[in-house]
Amino acid sequence: MTAPLDEPGAPRDGEALDEAALGGYLRAHAGLDGPLVVRQFPKGHSNLTYLVQVGDRELVLRRPPFGSKVKSAHDMGREHRVLSALHGRYPAPRPVALCEDPSVLGASFYVMERLRGVIVRKDFVGEPPPPDVVRRVHTSLVERLADLHALDAGAVGLGELGKPEGYVERQVTGWAKRYQASQTDDVPVVEQIARHLAAHLPRESGAALIHNDYKLDNVVLAQDDLASVVGVLDWEMCTLGDPWMDLGTALGYWMDPDDDEALQLIRWAPTTLPGSLSRREVLALYEARTGRAVVDPAYYYAFGLWKTAIVLQQIYYRYKQGLTKDARFAPLGLAVKVLCDQAARALDRGHV
Repeated sequence: MTAPLDEPGAPRDGEALDEAALGGYLRAHAGLDGPLVVRQFPKGHSNLTYLVQVGDRELVLRRPPFGSKVKSAHDMGREHRVLSALHGRYPAPRPVALCEDPSVLGASFYVMERLRGVIVRKDFVGEPPPPDVVRRVHTSLVERLADLHALDAGAVGLGELGKPEGYVERQVTGWAKRYQASQTDDVPVVEQIARHLAAHLPRESGAALIHNDYKLDNVVLAQDDLASVVGVLDWEMCTLGDPWMDLGTALGYWMDPDDDEALQLIRWAPTTLPGSLSRREVLALYEARTGRAVVDPAYYYAFGLWKTAIVLQQIYYRYKQGLTKDARFAPLGLAVKVLCDQAARALDRGHV
């Protein structure tokens, strides 16, 4: 079957780029000249993504959201470095240029070659694939995550990307501080989960290259074979760390058909269709691919839900402060509680 490509549209209000400045930069630093057209990919809640056409050349531009002050979550230089190391060794697009001069577009940005393919958002476009294709898509997604964790970071030039020792504790402490810095409402369950995670820190499971935001709409699938991953996107938070924390983040995006109704309302991807892997099947497949049993998977799943809730809280804070006008962000305050309620249930029952 052939699926429709992910296509951009007009930039959202307040998110247009200075095309004259961008054109001048690309001529000077990438040797690209010709008519320039900029359109914006419509989805995503964090970094902004644009299609830049220069003549017959298609590039993708990534930049931080307007008004964001969380530099660690929007590190364009890190993403460019990771792509430069991974391209040709792992499914990742080829970077073209990095600009760290904010006078050009108001923030750092980079451009990369466009990978033409299918990006699946909350639902497949049109009729969903048959169950066997859905299962193959999910299987391929999980296998590529396991393959990333099996890469030799030193061999690809990323051996100094992070400090894996104490990674879990730093993550729990760091995200708790981020929540406090962006809190808008009183949601006690957020801090309840934070206390539990801090009090039950697991032993480090090892060190690996981890993506930190691995989910279905961060991969490009082949248009004529959805089970083939053409590329993995959004590497700005990639680091060396505990791979089971990365798995937990991925599981946090995964909904099962029998999940709480409120949780279903913020489903991230088509993981409840006939043929879908369940979270337990995702875990089992990952364990089989890596050859390692995950100890206390509920901990990592709860962390993934809690971390994602705090990411949404940071976005909601920007919306409440008037730093973004994107109306999609208005209901995110409610989603914070829903995700943390699910984390609390997972910890109570002790499984994903």
